[in-house]
Amino acid sequence: MTNVPASFFHYLAAWNTSKPNRIRDHLERAVAPDVLFVDPANPPRGIDELEATIVKARADRPTATYHMTSGIDGHNQRYRYLWEVRIDGKLAVSGMDVTTVDANGAIVQIDGFFGDFPPLES
Repeated sequence: MTNVPASFFHYLAAWNTSKPNRIRDHLERAVAPDVLFVDPANPPRGIDELEATIVKARADRPTATYHMTSGIDGHNQRYRYLWEVRIDGKLAVSGMDVTTVDANGAIVQIDGFFGDFPPLES
């Protein structure tokens, strides 16, 4: 059984809060100050840029909700899990994150992937 750091739940709460002033509170409990967030749409580095990314996403899509859709599997301070974003209850995008934490459980890097895996080429 994977021991999931509490930082994961604060990170998800940062994406789901409707109060912009609470995003930073959750991030400070979730990520290292120099966190690296990499996905196909966003390249922020550091807690300030990650906060700005989330604030913008919440402003652009105020009815979006962010969900983990799998358990969290991990080893050696690296974890993977599936997620989805729903807007007005309808699936907008799904994907997978691979997240690295430091010795204290703070998230230091999030590598996000959108969509399903591509088919195996023969």
